Amino acid sequence: MPAIEVSGLTKAFRTYKKQPGFAGALKGLVHRQYEQTVAVNDVSFKIKPGELVGFLGPNGAGKTTTLKMLAGLLYPTGGTARVLGHVPWERHDDYRRQFALVLGQKNQLWWDLPARESLELNAKIYGIPADRFNRTVGELTELLGVKDKLNVSVRELSLGERMKMELIASLLHQPKVLFLDEPTIGLDVVSQKTVREFIRRHNQEQKTTIVLTSHYMADIQELCERVIIIDHGKLFFDGKLAEIVDRFANFKLVTIQCENTGRHSAEQLSRYGEVTVKTETSITLKVTRDRVIPACKALLDELPVTDIDIQEVPVEDVIRQIFAR
Repeated sequence: MPAIEVSGLTKAFRTYKKQPGFAGALKGLVHRQYEQTVAVNDVSFKIKPGELVGFLGPNGAGKTTTLKMLAGLLYPTGGTARVLGHVPWERHDDYRRQFALVLGQKNQLWWDLPARESLELNAKIYGIPADRFNRTVGELTELLGVKDKLNVSVRELSLGERMKMELIASLLHQPKVLFLDEPTIGLDVVSQKTVREFIRRHNQEQKTTIVLTSHYMADIQELCERVIIIDHGKLFFDGKLAEIVDRFANFKLVTIQCENTGRHSAEQLSRYGEVTVKTETSITLKVTRDRVIPACKALLDELPVTDIDIQEVPVEDVIRQIFAR
């Protein structure tokens, strides 16, 4: 049985369209014009228990709206969804005890209180015994390196420390499903790495089903084998991350080390592929997949090549091209 099952999920928002100026405001009192925005449009997918899935899309694609519906914060306009066998927007207590939602741009901790007191409040809400609470907080703060920050006011914590405390708060009740919306946004490189390693370890050890949205491709590449891409509210791709390059990038990057590259003009090199980078000692060509072997053979035969390197296009570049469409 899937941990998350979504079928034809749709969410449309109805917004008031105000006419400009004072006259427009008066007109709006008598006759209002509305426009409908479809944030999520007929999205369907299934996620197995214990799976860690990347949920990608450009800004405004409908990622956060989808997560909020799965968390029961929004009612859908159409379609169905079941998480752990529950309909999320019915908000049964049994379901709310089994999932957690972390929004990278919103805080659940009390701003003026020490982090420990906010965590203790969450423990009371979820009915977590004191010994289990102390054990869980001790383990999580140790793993995330914030044990000495528990008694510091949340407003005095750095962004990275605050995000780590948010993660701890969301995991206190040991949820079976975890929705992470931009958990590393604004963090420095070291904090990003710490959070990523923690998420990976938690997923492997606790078998928690995790849905992760992020604009940092490093998060997705290091954590997710499978990705779901939505754009303008519609499902665009659902499959393994490695398949994205095969499906949407029909070329590879061939870099050769060669003496006196200046003797070879871009026009001469264009018969091997598109020149993307040219320095005094190296040339990088974009070559279609079906021509990689013939092009490499010709380069080795006709140029004084000292080294050759063939690479796939970086996934980040492919995703950027997909979003640019």
